[in-house]
Amino acid sequence: HVDVRGLEPPQPMLEILAVVEQAAAERIVVHHEREPHFLYPELAERRWRHALVPGEEGEVRLILTPERGP
Repeated sequence: HVDVRGLEPPQPMLEILAVVEQAAAERIVVHHEREPHFLYPELAERRWRHALVPGEEGEVRLILTPERGP
């Protein structure tokens, strides 16, 4: 899990990308205050997918997973 609520831009994106770059996990759960539209192209470049899932009130929760295949 990575919780970037309360961080000022661009810190949330930088922190999430740092976790993605070092990820040994098959799944990363992100807790954010708003939908990070600028993050999505960066994830695609790194071959990671995102899915919005229900979270707490006032929270945007994402599940990040690496793409499979060649």
